Parts: sequence; structure tokens; C-alpha cells
Amino acid sequence: MTDSTTDTTPVLAGFDAGQTHCRCRLSRWTGGGWHVVGEGTGSGVSHLDASGGEERFREAIRSSLQAAWPHGCQAPLAAAAVGASGVEAGTALQTRAASLLHEVVNLPEGRCVATGDERTALRGAFADQAGIVLISGTGMIVVGRNTLGEEHRCGGWGWRLDGAGSAFDLGHQGLQVSLRMADGRLADGPLRQRLWESLGCRTADALKTLVVQQDHQPADLARLAPLVDEAAAQGDREARRILDRSAFALAEAASAVARQLSLNEPNLCAHGGALLNLREFNGAVHQAMQQHLPGARWTQPLGDACDGALALARDCCQLTPH
Repeated sequence: MTDSTTDTTPVLAGFDAGQTHCRCRLSRWTGGGWHVVGEGTGSGVSHLDASGGEERFREAIRSSLQAAWPHGCQAPLAAAAVGASGVEAGTALQTRAASLLHEVVNLPEGRCVATGDERTALRGAFADQAGIVLISGTGMIVVGRNTLGEEHRCGGWGWRLDGAGSAFDLGHQGLQVSLRMADGRLADGPLRQRLWESLGCRTADALKTLVVQQDHQPADLARLAPLVDEAAAQGDREARRILDRSAFALAEAASAVARQLSLNEPNLCAHGGALLNLREFNGAVHQAMQQHLPGARWTQPLGDACDGALALARDCCQLTPH
């Protein structure tokens, strides 16, 4: 068997660039199939039009590729594809992201593909089959494809405009409820105490001061989501209502995607930390989906977003060995 550090067979790079971190997976054709030769994690991205957005994008690609590259590997990079948070398919932003990828990996622009991370998640989960991916992490987005290859998305318009069904939404709703408790609109309860203690706040004024700081980001609210989930598991009625509202919104988006693509009994895949790690929220989403799309079936994904990005990289340079 050839040592991976001396093999000069071209390598493909697939990136999954989220707000928290960017993952890179390297793949090469060996022994009759595609095999992973390296994986690594780097810094996260923000919207390209945000302050420092382009440099954050470059650094996410650079740092994750460096972390993934096998020590001493001499193989050339043949193609690269990235699914990045905030990159809308078919827009000028997609062209900019592809150009930035080209700058960092030093490949011809025709060998560099950039798209939204929801599209790489969909490709990874279902390959070329029909299905719907529900993504609920810091933010949320739902995207699907039918048997004709048509795609449609719902949600994912950023926390200032959207986000119902995400970890951010759970944390945000939690703080809103806590303020209603603090000023007497709701009876005080353990949910407020749990959230305020985690933030080191004792008063509503202190909470307001905290959230208006320039460095307070949506991810800070998303980190409160597990506390809301835990409270619901312990019987807190307000926490349960928050989960149910957020789950309904996510199921509503999935139902809209199914309707647009004429998918009456679609296969569904769950992605994102909120759906995969928050047990009570996951259960609430499953229940809401039963109401919106009773014929839908939850399935295990064929692969993840890095796999989807690698598939796009293979497509762009037509690397399908015979």
C-alpha cells in the first residue's frame, strides 16, 4: 500500500464553514474508491458583508485546510468546494465566496465551488435523491430536493429577520420570558433564575446592559438553549411552551419546502446541534412534524456537509474514475 505522505494522487478538499468553526475533509481516489486522507477544524465565518467578513472567510479556509493536511503529504490539490453560512446560491455573494476560496487554495476558479452550507448538507445527506434537511444550530434553515432535481429552501435569513426554530431562538425566547417574569407579566419561576445565573445577572437592567454590548453575538444566546431544554425536561411549563413554539416554526418551514417541491411523504434528515443534542427540543420537532407532514419519514443521512462539499468538488473537475 502506498504511504499517504508520498502518494502524489490529487486530493479534493471539502469545507463545511459555519459561524462557530470550519471543518475541512480531504479525500483521494485510492484502491477503487474515495478515501479520507485528512480532517481538521479551523475558525468560523460570518456573513461576507459583515465587518471583517472576507478575512474571516479566508482564515476559516486557511486554518481548517492546514489542520486537515497530512504531515509531509506531497499530493497536489485538484479541486475544492465549500458550503458556508450566509452564502446564498445564485447571488453575487456566491461568486465572491468562490473567488475567495480560489485565492486561499491557489487553484483555477473553475476548480473552486462555493455555496450555502445548507446545500452541501442536502447533498451529503441524500446524494442525488429526493429529501428534506432540517438544520437547527445557532441559526436555522430547511432545504429540500425533489426527484426532478429542483431545490427549495425556507428560513435562514439571519437572526435579525428570522431564526425561529434555532438554538438562538430558544435562548432569545428564554430571555424574553425571563423579563416578563421579572416585571410581573408572568409569575416568576426557575427558568428565569437558571438563565440569569448563567449570565451572571441579578437584575433586568444588568441583563439589558449585557445584551447591548457590541461583542454580544447570536451565538451567546444560542448557548442558553440547553438550559431551556433542561428546564422543559424538569417540567417547567414556560420552557416547554418555548420549545413547542420553536419546533412548530421549524416544522412549518419543512412543510412549506415539501409543498413547493410536491413531496407528499418526504424523507427527512436532522442536522445541527440543537436538533441533534437537545433531547426535549428534538422530541418537540418530531411531534410538530407529525402534525404538519404525517407521511414524512426520518432517515439517517448518507453523509454530512463535508461529504456534500467533496461531491461538489468531484463534480466541478469531473473526477469520477472509471
